[in-house]
Amino acid sequence: MSEQRTLNRCLSLARRSLDVAVRFTVTETVLGQVERVIFENEETSFRVIRLKNVSGLQEQTRTTIVGVMQALGPGSQVRVTGRLEVDKQYGERIKVESVVLVAPDTLEGVETYLGSGVIRGVGPVYAKRIVKYFGVDCLRVLDAEPHRLAEVPGLGKVLVEQVREAWIEHRVTSNVILSLQAHGASAALAARIIECFGVKAQEIVETRPYRLAMDVKGIGFKTADRIARSQGLPLDHPERAQAGVLHELNLRSEGGHCYCLRESLVMKTSEMLGVADSHIESAIDALWAGEYLVIEEKMVYLRKIYQAEKKVAERIAALLSAPSQSIKGLPRLLEIFEAEQNMSLAVAQREAVHAAASKKFLVVTGGPGVGKTTLVRAIIAAFSGEKLRIHLAAPTGRAAKRLGESTGRKTTTLHRLLEVGGGANGFAKNNDNPIRTDLLIVDEASMIDVQLAASLLDAVPNAARVVLVGDADQLPSVGPGAFLKDLIACEAVPVARLEVIFRQGAESGIIENSHKILKGLLPEGSVDPAGDFFIIQCSDPKRAREMVREVVTQRIPARFGLDAKRDVQVLTPMHRGDAGTLALNKMLQNDLNPQGESLVRENGELRVGDKVMQLKNDYDRDVFNGDVGEVFQVETDNQALTVCYDGEEARRLVTYEKSELSQLALAYATTIHKSQGSEYPAVVIPFLNAHFVMLSRNLLYTAITRAKKLCVLVADKRAISLALNETRRELRDTGLAARIDRAVSSLGL
Repeated sequence: MSEQRTLNRCLSLARRSLDVAVRFTVTETVLGQVERVIFENEETSFRVIRLKNVSGLQEQTRTTIVGVMQALGPGSQVRVTGRLEVDKQYGERIKVESVVLVAPDTLEGVETYLGSGVIRGVGPVYAKRIVKYFGVDCLRVLDAEPHRLAEVPGLGKVLVEQVREAWIEHRVTSNVILSLQAHGASAALAARIIECFGVKAQEIVETRPYRLAMDVKGIGFKTADRIARSQGLPLDHPERAQAGVLHELNLRSEGGHCYCLRESLVMKTSEMLGVADSHIESAIDALWAGEYLVIEEKMVYLRKIYQAEKKVAERIAALLSAPSQSIKGLPRLLEIFEAEQNMSLAVAQREAVHAAASKKFLVVTGGPGVGKTTLVRAIIAAFSGEKLRIHLAAPTGRAAKRLGESTGRKTTTLHRLLEVGGGANGFAKNNDNPIRTDLLIVDEASMIDVQLAASLLDAVPNAARVVLVGDADQLPSVGPGAFLKDLIACEAVPVARLEVIFRQGAESGIIENSHKILKGLLPEGSVDPAGDFFIIQCSDPKRAREMVREVVTQRIPARFGLDAKRDVQVLTPMHRGDAGTLALNKMLQNDLNPQGESLVRENGELRVGDKVMQLKNDYDRDVFNGDVGEVFQVETDNQALTVCYDGEEARRLVTYEKSELSQLALAYATTIHKSQGSEYPAVVIPFLNAHFVMLSRNLLYTAITRAKKLCVLVADKRAISLALNETRRELRDTGLAARIDRAVSSLGL
């Protein structure tokens, strides 16, 4: 092994001189002490750590370890097993497979270990006192006689109790990590397991591993099954069948479905697990008894989704049955609005305003160019005349900003409206602490999943009116359910359909082709150079990628005077592949922002001037999933950067520490799903057969309707035809429409 390692290092040095990035891997086990933490992402547990006093590597006293591992403080002794890598950019390092904490065996090591911060309340000063008093016996005292810490001068009762509790927590964590690693699972899971099971965590891992998949968020069936199989649990173990059933239901939920028919669930789960149907039938009944799921007729629901459907139906019935205040002088208010806007409302728009004034719950739906925004302004004008409290909201920050710009009124996201972070369901606003409003208008309602809908309607007071506005033909919500479509499909909820395209829209190739797509007709590109909708025929993904580059960086700026980075957005169906977001972003970053101070992170490089997207809601800093900004500043020493976002009133600067960088992604190209709720001056859309697993009519329609001034399809006609013929992909199994009708009917409405 020593000769092979030496040969590998010589070869590495030789190839580095040729400036070629090369990696060789050799399995190593080393013992060392944590010197410093170079990088860590608390969300993913990915860390880069420098070790000193390393034994196990020839002629080395320091090395770097990299990978997913538990949090380690400076001074911690660790035994690391992993693959020795030699990389052009990062040099020699070990990619970890397991990291085990090792108790130090010298007084100096014990003192460093205790003072490293691994135990809350104990720093270098108290560590020195403890070691001086107990000597090398101090770890045994902490394990067996922690009450004796009170003997140490300067340690009061409160601190002794803090140290005792922290040491127990530390030992539980270490034991769980050892158990996980012994069974081939990641140590990064330990914190979640301990949070769920407390001091019983190690026992659960070693005796009932399928409970991990059933009860711990973020731990899937495959991980639990791997642990169980390493322990020799049989394939027909009852808890394996139960975890398998929940796994299948969660897969259905991730696909947007609310339930699975029992017969189908039994068949799919038994096939996946390789066990008899009878085991799955018993598992379903046991899970029902344990309140993990709900069975209604032949439909099997995860309990949380069943409760959400039920809550939505109950709240809609309650709203429709509650008395409401009438709007006085509505015809006169509409005349004033029309005069101020110098326009006349269409018949359908006028009827929709009257419906909003007379009904407690209204859905407004229609495609682009049919006057939804004008209708919303008219409804606001009518209610403002009565001096009623009006709230405007949308599912995302981008959609809320658009709604605010079109109405001239204050808007917010649904999560902020509901005051995320409190209450049993994660929101402070609920039926006991409702939103104080007389009229709630929510735009982009197609993006709302059934669970968010349940939380929203639970927080609306019975006396208020609700108007939901959305395009039911767009992509459905990322989460489970088809909330807007179900409202339109049921018979109990009033629906205003806007179908007439106004003159401005009729002159737009974008709007004309979007309506063609809804009818299953092939879109037609403009032959007029001044048009707004173009199709470039292309079938090869690599060629399509190069064509996207040419269109974004050259053709659009030259012909239409639009800024390639600020005004043009590339939308694609997928992340992977030659025409996916990953490849497109790397290409466009090098073309549009080739230089600038940069920060290298786990999944790529970010430069000053880069267009980036926020990937999760951060309410403390007022940035939301899908917000797009520009990297303003990079601090290489601190591994931090600052992003500039356009706010409602002024530009905002948001700083990201090194552990928060995973919240950002390059945004020169994004997925069509991520673009929901947004509009861009120009969009460029690669749409190819290589994307076939994602193609559907709704997907193409959603992509095209994101464009305000210009849309360019770089597409294969076969892919477009495939999408037009695929309408089933977005259909979802839900029981909401029927549930609403039953709830409303039961009240005699």
